[in-house]
Amino acid sequence: MLNKRADKLELLRIAEAVALEKSIDKELIIISMETGIAKAAKSKFGQDNEIKVLIDRDNGNIGIFRKLILVENPENINTEINLKDAINLDEKNKDKKIGDEILQPLPSFDFGRIAAQTAKQVINFNVREAERERQFNDFIDKKDSVLSGIIKRLEFGNVIVDLGKAEAIIQKNEMIPRENIKTGDRIKAYCYDVRRETRGQQIFLSRAHTKFMEKLFIQEVPEIYDGLIEIKSSARDPGSRAKICVKAIDNSLDPVGACVGMRGSRVQAVVNELQGEKIDIVSWSEDPAIVVSNALSPAEVQRVNVDNELKKLDVILTEENLSKAIGRRGQNVRLATKLINYEINIMTDQEDSERRQIEFKEKTENFVKNLELDETLGQLLVAEGFSSIDDIKDSAIESISKIEGIEEGTAKELIERAKEFYQKDQEEISKRIKDLGLDNELINHAGLTPGMLVTLGEQKILKLSDFADLASDELTGAHDVVKGERIKIKGYLEDFALSKKESDELIMSARNKIYKD
Repeated sequence: MLNKRADKLELLRIAEAVALEKSIDKELIIISMETGIAKAAKSKFGQDNEIKVLIDRDNGNIGIFRKLILVENPENINTEINLKDAINLDEKNKDKKIGDEILQPLPSFDFGRIAAQTAKQVINFNVREAERERQFNDFIDKKDSVLSGIIKRLEFGNVIVDLGKAEAIIQKNEMIPRENIKTGDRIKAYCYDVRRETRGQQIFLSRAHTKFMEKLFIQEVPEIYDGLIEIKSSARDPGSRAKICVKAIDNSLDPVGACVGMRGSRVQAVVNELQGEKIDIVSWSEDPAIVVSNALSPAEVQRVNVDNELKKLDVILTEENLSKAIGRRGQNVRLATKLINYEINIMTDQEDSERRQIEFKEKTENFVKNLELDETLGQLLVAEGFSSIDDIKDSAIESISKIEGIEEGTAKELIERAKEFYQKDQEEISKRIKDLGLDNELINHAGLTPGMLVTLGEQKILKLSDFADLASDELTGAHDVVKGERIKIKGYLEDFALSKKESDELIMSARNKIYKD
């Protein structure tokens, strides 16, 4: 192919054949040939020369040139030329300007074995690179879709899938647990990433991704595919249980019924693909209380207290429904939490009543003790929605005097006492923080109030690095199941009504400061 005696048109035929075989542009093949021949020519004419090769796209003629730059006073004869010498090479060069490129024709030659091998390597490398680029462009468009292929081999728990024109990988943690697969099986998976790598594109597939389940529902339920039903959210414990929340755009449709299908045929097709994973289909609503009631099925919910600001839900139900709502190892409530993106606190009616009584008593005692009130007035303030001394301090006289039994003078006195207590309390807290020995870095961490700092200091969390090592559950508290019994684990900052999201943000911002490069 590279010998000057070879049929010149053979170059073009080879380029066309390779382009068809590799599904790449013929022009890229010819450019690769030019680069390869130029590399070989350097070994003939000297490495100091800049060689340019041009292959005629019509007849296959090969032109080999030394590339020179037009200058006034050449210093390097291998790379520079003056105008007079350039015109001697070709009359057309008389219109060239300083800095332009001049091509000096070089004689054709027979490639030696080493030069021919060098050219071949360059051509093969460029063709492989072009093929990889083509494959990357082909598959980048397939990201966020379900792909089907044949299992080619298993490597250290990872699965290599033959997609026809390329290979993909399903990493061990992206497989459905305990799934029985073997070489030669046809498999479906969700393409969540396509990356450029030195050895070619890497296509990453997953069967454990929540999007895999959503895409399967889109395939099985025409109403979702047509946009008549929308998937609002989903959550999975791969191979065990999943929840998917759906909303009907057309109010005449039953979204849950459409996803279940006649005699459960549609959902069963998805279940079969997910190796028997149990799927709960939940109807979406604007009211999070309705969604959480549906999501915690089969448990029957009595009532739900919603805090939209903190994105928290208190779900109250009977004792017999408690274990159903929580699920095995907390699975049901955990999936429901992911599904609606609200923090869910499940409790029995008795627990809720006891909690309310305790809160009412604690708030009353706070007012009685710190504002020097009688118990009746303290209870009256709590019953009217005043939860803290800050609430009273920040209130207008008119707001308090509207309460039956409280005169304007009493309201004014209450606000003054609240302000005095606040000032004194802040001074004591500042002294306490200093006595506890908290680092300034922790004291100045955005989002932590003086009260929180005292609480952390009392728990021997004195440095920002100590705080960064905490988990959000250690701040907000959590429920756990130990030997079948549900127990409450109190959080360090639970009394400050932090949401899980706020706790995560506080901890992550601390970690960013501590572990930044």
